[in-house]
Amino acid sequence: MARGQQKIQSQQKKAQKMEKLKKSASHDQKKAAAAALNYKCKVCMSLMPDVKTYKQHFENKHPKATLPEELNDA
Repeated sequence: MARGQQKIQSQQKKAQKMEKLKKSASHDQKKAAAAALNYKCKVCMSLMPDVKTYKQHFENKHPKATLPEELNDA
């Protein structure tokens, strides 16, 4: 086991290495996926990535509800 100054240097070196790893792996897939969900269903509040998926969802899950204005164009 390292003692004294060697121990301190080893801890500092490890801390720097862990900091570099943390910075390099900063992207998170969950955050990126959540950011890609742009549309929110007016009825059930579920999130959809694009208008086409939103329209399909709305037609299948909420057939009795009227279509929202943003889906009339799609």
